[in-house]
Amino acid sequence: MTASTNRIAFQGEFGANSDMACRDMFPDMDPLPCATFEDAFNALAQGDADLAMIPIENTIAGRVADIHHLLPESRLHIVGEYFMPIHFQLMALPGVDRSELRTVHSHVHAVGQCRKIVRANGWKAVVAGDTAGAARLVSESNDRTMAALAPRLAAELYGLDILEENVEDTETNVTRFVVLSREASIPPRPVADEVVVTTFVFRVRNIPAALYKAMGGFATNGVNMTKLESYQLGGKFFATQFYADIHGHPDEAPVARAMEELRFFSRELRILGVYPAHPFRLAQNGSHAEEAEG
Repeated sequence: MTASTNRIAFQGEFGANSDMACRDMFPDMDPLPCATFEDAFNALAQGDADLAMIPIENTIAGRVADIHHLLPESRLHIVGEYFMPIHFQLMALPGVDRSELRTVHSHVHAVGQCRKIVRANGWKAVVAGDTAGAARLVSESNDRTMAALAPRLAAELYGLDILEENVEDTETNVTRFVVLSREASIPPRPVADEVVVTTFVFRVRNIPAALYKAMGGFATNGVNMTKLESYQLGGKFFATQFYADIHGHPDEAPVARAMEELRFFSRELRILGVYPAHPFRLAQNGSHAEEAEG
């Protein structure tokens, strides 16, 4: 049995959004920065960390494509989820005035999500490897014309001043993370208002209308499917794998019947995780239900 490390792996440098997610959800664990997603997966698989915090989708940028390939192959298990609103702070060296700025550095997605402030001030956007790395670059540069777009934690870690807060173009920027473990940790069947999420991947059999037939069991059994995405395997247009999230526990009768029907029409089916729904998910579902009733 692998000894506990009390570390949680993430992709990026200290101060990145993934680092913040680790500290928010697991304040007693030590975040372990990794250069790439694959490095974070390997750190967990090899016992250098007990958990991994991995972004899987964003409301603005969409899914994190690499994860849909790495996760099924890793044989790791989803044991939790975390939703984090994403905010970017404009930061520079201590004492710098906005009028001195000429370039703004950040990850390509952050630059794309803060176009308005960059354009309004006539700054040149420079793409960096990640948001926290951009903050570190500004800190080490001693260049008063450079600024970074990064999370608040990065300013604290790298000694930068925040010149303007929450400069993103939209307030609806949220990233969903999944928490990975080497061992599955399946919660008991939910009671009362509890909601459990089951995540799985599958490949349908090569028969006409296979996907339609495979999905029918979820509709007839009243199982709420919150996500269904397809992606190609091995660079082939006709080797399609599907990723899905549903509300429900595999031991609940409606889910069990739906999964049995899915198996019949699938050539491969694998559950990646069964875990409690995060409160943000439940709040969003509640607001959508109210809108529908209204």
